[in-house]
Formats: sequence, structure tokens, C-alpha cells
Amino acid sequence: RMTSPLPPPQHRFTMAFTFRMAILATIAAAAVGFRAPAMRTRNTLRMAATAEKETIDTEVFTPQDLKLSGTTEQIVKGGRDLYELLPKAFEGIEKIGVIGWGSQAPAQAQNLRDSLAEAGMDVPVKIGLREGSSSWESARSVGFSEEDGTLGEMMETIKESDLVMLLIADAAQAKNYKPILDAMKPGATLGLSHGFLLGYLDSIGEDFRDDINVIAVCPKGMGPSVRRLYEQGKTVNGAGINASFAVHKNPTGRATEIALGWAVALGSPFVFKTTMRDEYKSDIYGERGILLGAVHGIVEALFRRYVREGMTDEEAFLNTAESITGQITKTISVDGILKLYNRFEGDAKAEFQKAYSHAYKPAKDVLQEIYDEVASGNEIRSVIMHGDRFAEFPMGNIGDTHTWKVGQKVRAARDDDKIPLNPFTAGVYVATMMAQIDVLLRAGHSYSEVVNESVIEAVDSLCPYMHAKGVAFMVDNCSTTARLGARKWAPRFDYMIEQQGLVAIDAGEGINKELIDAFENHKVHVAVEACCELRPAVDISVTAESSMIEKDA
Repeated sequence: RMTSPLPPPQHRFTMAFTFRMAILATIAAAAVGFRAPAMRTRNTLRMAATAEKETIDTEVFTPQDLKLSGTTEQIVKGGRDLYELLPKAFEGIEKIGVIGWGSQAPAQAQNLRDSLAEAGMDVPVKIGLREGSSSWESARSVGFSEEDGTLGEMMETIKESDLVMLLIADAAQAKNYKPILDAMKPGATLGLSHGFLLGYLDSIGEDFRDDINVIAVCPKGMGPSVRRLYEQGKTVNGAGINASFAVHKNPTGRATEIALGWAVALGSPFVFKTTMRDEYKSDIYGERGILLGAVHGIVEALFRRYVREGMTDEEAFLNTAESITGQITKTISVDGILKLYNRFEGDAKAEFQKAYSHAYKPAKDVLQEIYDEVASGNEIRSVIMHGDRFAEFPMGNIGDTHTWKVGQKVRAARDDDKIPLNPFTAGVYVATMMAQIDVLLRAGHSYSEVVNESVIEAVDSLCPYMHAKGVAFMVDNCSTTARLGARKWAPRFDYMIEQQGLVAIDAGEGINKELIDAFENHKVHVAVEACCELRPAVDISVTAESSMIEKDA
């Protein structure tokens, strides 16, 4: 999938020694009856990713080759014209249970219900909830009901469903996976939209049952955007959020078809293949990085800097958060990262280059630490442990702090035509995005996964919501796993950018020509431009009428 230059001899020796030691450790663990930890060297991760993601084996859909930066990957393009294939994809599925009612479940359940109806399929989509859950009324308000058999108790729904879409919170999955798996019918399919549960099982040396399919379909955007783009794209052969899919267990031989049918029914413009382990690593990592945590940290650091330099609070917010969620990410969404860079000329381009030169390495330092923590299982264990402390230490809202209070006033008086395209802010933001990309590429993730997790999800899903409702609103209202991660890592980005990057600039250090050359000639730009051509057919409207129930800012 991806080639790299041969490392120098001393590094090859270290890698070979590390790999041999990993093998010996695995053998030793097996000898005493323990399973080896789910950690691999970066080199073996790269080899595993390459071996497992080459082709899409389907008899229902037609995979297409997508050329990305010197590699060729297979994707399945979506569209409403493919709904006629859903009966074949879902052959043998007589009932679909959607478990939970958080961010993804309302969107996915409604999209799936609408698509199956359009395909002429009489397959009920039933919501399964805990007795006493406050979500029952919300589910009823969008057409699910006990009377028609589309709303019921969670375990009952699991027992009777052929496809169980488990969309409850990550920590709840970890706490309740045993009774959930025990309740499933042999030959049924467990569907996840996040690989977190596999990461947790890896960390405790367990796995899923061998007599059920285990698949993942993971939209590269938050639930509200999955629903809104589906609704808004009905007149243009469908639009939605790109999705990855993975097949972890396939005893029936039909897991791939079911996963692709699910993704197409959600409205995904294109679907790419991954592994469930690669998915949870890239996803948990991404939301702690450029998707949420890094944006929060960047805005805090630059807001203070611009105020110190003489801007008013309102001007500083316009040149940080508003610039990022406005012109910066809108340009990337349509034209790619390099086109944004080439909008700057003269002194403005020099400002971008200076900011990029000194933000890239501090950001990459944090991002590599995040990836290592996720890959080792430490970050997953941290989420579980923090969940156990919620009763005593609940999460507060970041939106009540000074920076974000200023943001509320700025948005209330916003004139989109007057939002600046700040070159220094753009340089810091793009440096962090590129650092995130480089960490994922080094770990062996495919270009389609890297671009979707680091670019498309940011600019086509999260930033439009941040622009409409505020960065703080997004950090305060995303999934529990993402909220915990953003709070944990945003201060690290803030600290590293200010204490290392901005200090170097203030000390008079200039532009790093080698780093800028590497950025200008990076292979990912070709992949980003190719993926931009496959972006949703419509721009998301956060204010348009929708059946998606959302919190107000």
C-alpha cells in the first residue's frame, strides 16, 4: 500500500532486534497461558495494514480503483441509484436492531429506515433502549414506536435481531459486552461504528464470539451531519458522510455485503476498507488531534498571543476560531490544503511559512504521543477509568471560559464576508493537520483513511458545526470518549505550541526551508485533491430544517 525508503543500517538492526524480541515475547506468553498484548512495532503495523486492505471482495457492489499519491486503493461509491442492490446485500436479514440513542444512532436508524423503504424492503429497523431511558420519547418523536414493533427494550431487541448495530457509548460497550454478545443469535451480525470495543477486548486478552459476524461501518462525521447531508442530498442522487468499513469476523461469508449495504444505506458518497484495529487507532487519535483537541488548543494559544500583540478580544477571536472554521477549512474542503497555501502571497505567505515552521514539530510531538497511547491501549483504559469517576468528578463545560464567551458575542454579530483569512493561524492549523497526517502514514494507515480522519471529517463535518455553534459547543457535546480526549489533550497542544513554537518565533528564528519544501511536495496533496472530488454533493446546512434532534448552542 505504501513504500518507504530503507532506513539506515543501525535502525534496521534496531527494528530487527525489536521484531525478534516481540516474537520471543509472544512465544513466552503463550507458553505460560497468557495472550500477548495487542501491541506491535510500527514496522509490523505497517506490514499488517498493507496486507489487509488491498481489495474489496463483493459480489453485490462494484468496487472502483482510486489512485492516491502513488498507491491504488479500492472504494465503493455510494448513491441512491444503488438502493436497488440493498435487498441482495441484506439477504437473510429480517430485522435490524439499533441499540442506543446517542450521536450516531438517531441519524443512522432514520437513514437506514428511509433507504430500506425506498428500496421496497419490508425489514423493520427497531430501536433498543434501556428501560427507563430518557431517550424513549425522542425516538418516538421521529416515528419509532412500541405499537409497530420499532421500539423496545435493549436486550429483547438484541435477541431478535439479525443485524445488531451497537451504537451505545464506548464505556457502556466495555461494561456490558458480555450480556450483549451472549444474547445474540448464532449467525447474527454485530455492527459497530467505532472499533473501541475491539480495542478494549484486546487490552484484556478477549475477543468476540466465533459464531457471529463482526463488522464496522464508521461514518467520518458526527451523527447530526450524517442525517443532515442525507436529507439535503436527496435530490442529487444522495449525499452523506464518507465511511470506512471493516470485517473482523465472517463465519457466514456475508459480512462484507452486509457492511457495504449498511454504508450505502447511510448515504455515504464513498466507502473505503480498513481493519477494525486501524479504525479505532485512527479515530480515537484523530478526535484528540485536529478534529477537536488540537483545534481547541490552537485557538486558546493564538487568542492569547493576538491579544498580547494588541488585538481586541473580538479581533483575536475572529483571527483564530472564526478564521479556522470559516475561510481556512472551507478552502481546504473544496480545493485542498495546497490551494489554501497558494492563496497567500508575499508577506502573508512568509507569515504562513514562519508559523508552519515552528508549529509542526511541537504539534507532531503531541500527536505521536497520542497515537502511541491509543495504540498501546492506555488511552482506552483511561476512558474506562474516567467513566468510573464521573459520579464524583463530572465533566464541566469549556464554553463558560473567557475565550469562548467572547466567541458567543462574535458569532452573534458575525458577517461572514468580513471573517479574515489569517496566514499565521492558517500556518499553525495546517502544520498540525500535516503532522497528524504524517504520524498516521508512518504507522501504516491507508491514504483514504488518513485523508478522511485528518482532513475530510474536520472540514466537511465538524468545522461547519463549529462555525455555526462554536468550537466550545462541539467539545462540550460530542461523544464521551471524544469529550474526554479533547479535554485531556487540548492543554498539551496549547502548551507545546506556545512554549516551543511561539517562543522560537519570538526569539527570531526564521523559516525552516527544508520543512516548507517537504510540505509543498508532500504526496498527500494529491490524495486530498482526489478525495475532494468525491466529497458530498452538497455543502451541509446546519440551520436547515431536519428531523435530526440536536442541542442548541
